[in-house]
Amino acid sequence: MEEKPKRGIRSLPRNVWAVSLTSFFMDTSSEMILNVLPLFLSNVLGVRTSVIGLIEGIAEATASLLKVFSGWLSDKLRARKWLAVAGYGLSAVAKPFFYFTNSWFAVLVVRWLDRVGKGIRTAPRDALVADSIDRDQRGLAFGFHRAADTGGAVLGLLIAFGIVWATQAKAVEMSRSTFQTLVIASMIPGLLAVLSLALGARDVPVIRKREAPKVTFRGLGKPFLTFMIIVGLFDLGNSSDAFLVLRAQERGLSILGILGMLITFNLVYALLSTPAGALSDRIGRRKVIIGGWLVYAAIYLGFALAKTGWQVWLFYALYGVYYGMAYGTIKALVADIVPAELRGTAYGTYNTVLGLLDFPASLIAGLLWQGVGKWKGFGAPAPFFFGAALAFIAAVLMALWKPPLVSTSAEK
Repeated sequence: MEEKPKRGIRSLPRNVWAVSLTSFFMDTSSEMILNVLPLFLSNVLGVRTSVIGLIEGIAEATASLLKVFSGWLSDKLRARKWLAVAGYGLSAVAKPFFYFTNSWFAVLVVRWLDRVGKGIRTAPRDALVADSIDRDQRGLAFGFHRAADTGGAVLGLLIAFGIVWATQAKAVEMSRSTFQTLVIASMIPGLLAVLSLALGARDVPVIRKREAPKVTFRGLGKPFLTFMIIVGLFDLGNSSDAFLVLRAQERGLSILGILGMLITFNLVYALLSTPAGALSDRIGRRKVIIGGWLVYAAIYLGFALAKTGWQVWLFYALYGVYYGMAYGTIKALVADIVPAELRGTAYGTYNTVLGLLDFPASLIAGLLWQGVGKWKGFGAPAPFFFGAALAFIAAVLMALWKPPLVSTSAEK
């Protein structure tokens, strides 16, 4: 009788561990800065939410145009690793320039460069993980990667918490000097992230010949197109988490309170990602994703109706349940519905479309909250009601969709 393969974390291949360690260090670096960046923009530079939405939207959407190209290029070159290393390297070099920013436009430029790095690395990195693992452990692999990524976020936020405690413990608003200290401290884990991938990962050899990929939805298949329409609808209501940070401050949380809230969120996210990914291997990806989206809809209603800072903290902790259930599972589903030789292109297309939707999503959220010009918008709850409604509709559509899976013969 054939022995069943091991399914535990220890059985995951070297590449999954290397990519996960890289994400751990990069998120340690990023979360020290990016979560307090909206506070820096609002408190130090005096920027309105509509402009913050514009910055987040442009940075994510413009940089995301590179994701489909980098994914396609990794398929064409039959190599993932060094494209991912280049992307991580650019982000590591760009973030220290936040130290010198003194206008919202300067913040936009540095934010954009950091997201360009993400655009270069994301699709090849995800394809490298998918190439390195069998389908029956794919959910576990992506779940573990998300857990490591989020574990890095927890460490980064704990470091940020300590720095804020030491420099402005009782302050409600962010100061420039504290933000600059955080930028300096973020440089070391950024460098370690690049070294971890460069030294630890190996490209997976191509066993069968692959034709040069074509960047078209038709080439990726009808199931992928349907999938992108459903996920795109959800993402249109999934504005930048910067608005959640601003909502927490608007409801009365101090900077230390906000950092504590973010730490709680990331702990929940990290603890759930691996078991949720493994669960999707057993019961199917769609069920886990639908559950995550319904949780998201309920939590966004909570953000809209929250009256106090501690209520926002509670809902943000539960927000980690959505991320743990859905984020890695969706990436595993992408690998399930496209041929192996097009995974880089598929992940690039997926990330590009969602990145482009981040622009209208964040812009809509900012406009709904504070409006533009003489129009004052509908107030702080409005973007969260909007996000909850779209998440519920997307969950219903996902439940109605029955995608065929590609055959296992296409694995490598």
